[in-house]
Amino acid sequence: MAWMRLVLILTAGIIAACGGQAELTCDELRAYQLAVAAKRVQAPEDLDALDPLREMPLPEASPRSTRPPGSPCIDMPPKVNIGG
Repeated sequence: MAWMRLVLILTAGIIAACGGQAELTCDELRAYQLAVAAKRVQAPEDLDALDPLREMPLPEASPRSTRPPGSPCIDMPPKVNIGG
């Protein structure tokens, strides 16, 4: 019976240690924000060339106004009141 109590205490401790939420900020760059353009893929000479019409061009990001420091992240767009 004592070993069962020990197992329960250890299990509760492990679960409690993993249950906290890390501090999330919107100011940290995400992995996709660090992406850079790379050179095009070149097919070897003995293979057919890649079709340039099947490439997906990536547009430049539109400029955004800077957020005030410490402002919360926007998970969902703000609600819009329609029709007064």
